[in-house]
Amino acid sequence: MPATTSAITAVLPALPALSAQAERLIELGVHESAGLSATELRTFAAAADAPAGGHSALLAVHPDLAPASALAPLLRRDGKAGFVVTDMPDVDLFTPLDTLALPDAPLYLLTGLNRGDQMANWSPNEALPALTAKARTPLLLTEGIHWVMQQPAVLERNHCFMTIGSRLRKPNGALDARTPALWISNGTGRDGRERRNAPKVGWCWAGNRHTWLGFASATGRRVQGP
Repeated sequence: MPATTSAITAVLPALPALSAQAERLIELGVHESAGLSATELRTFAAAADAPAGGHSALLAVHPDLAPASALAPLLRRDGKAGFVVTDMPDVDLFTPLDTLALPDAPLYLLTGLNRGDQMANWSPNEALPALTAKARTPLLLTEGIHWVMQQPAVLERNHCFMTIGSRLRKPNGALDARTPALWISNGTGRDGRERRNAPKVGWCWAGNRHTWLGFASATGRRVQGP
């Protein structure tokens, strides 16, 4: 198990109010692709009180309704649209780990978000049991995209994050060794120079460590306010 980095975890900007998050999703047309009405989003946001103090909750659409392939292009950074790497055509087949319980609802909240900077240079295989031991739940890929969609500043160069709550299972039931992540393109290789600085959905091997990738997690998921 690697030592926790001595660097102080950055204080991230707070999320917008839930009502503003709902309007952002409506502006981007997420509700329409998910088969929801604007009224449903606004009503949910109005009824779901954010927890007192600290960061507000994150409003998420269930991944069955809003898959990663539909959400990634809606991300923006420096005027560049987000994208999924070309060697991840199966991105929507990365589903929640069996140990994660998602609310049985089209909309839900995530509380206590943390980018996991203190776990940079850990591998996904090392990070998952450590998060579980701290009663934290790793973010799904779609949840990570929702976070960056609502607060683009959480994605910084040298401080990006993995979303190891989403994994792909092989036909034999074993986990695929790839683990999804969100970072910023350098515009090299198959990304293309025109995508330099764009938000990028990619993957890393479950046994590899990266100094610039933390592990995004939350304290929980819920449907209604406290």
